[in-house]
Amino acid sequence: MLEVNKETFEAEVLQAKGAVAVDWWSPQCEPCKELMPEVEVMAGKYGSTIKFCKVNVIENRRLALGNKVLGLPTFLFFKDGQKVAELAGPEACTPEAIEAELKKLA
Repeated sequence: MLEVNKETFEAEVLQAKGAVAVDWWSPQCEPCKELMPEVEVMAGKYGSTIKFCKVNVIENRRLALGNKVLGLPTFLFFKDGQKVAELAGPEACTPEAIEAELKKLA
C-alpha cells in the first residue's frame, strides 16, 4: 500500500488512471488497526487492477476534512480521479463491504 499525504494525494489519487482505493486511518483508531492486515491481503489480491493508498489523518487533517472524512475508518473509492463510493465508520468498513466495493471497481 502506498502512503500518501497532502503533497502526493492529487498525483497518486486524483490524477490516477483507473481505480484507486484510499484507506483513511489513524494510529489511535483500533478498528483501523484491526482492518489493516485484511486490507493488505486485499491489496495483494487486487493490486494488479486497483491502486491501494492509505492516509494517516493525524498527519493530514486538512486533506481529510477536504475529502469530508469525518470518522474512522473511512474508505474512499475513486475511478479516473472521481470519487465513486465511500464507506465510513466501523460498522460500514467491514472486510466484506470493502471487498464488495473493490469487485465493483475491478
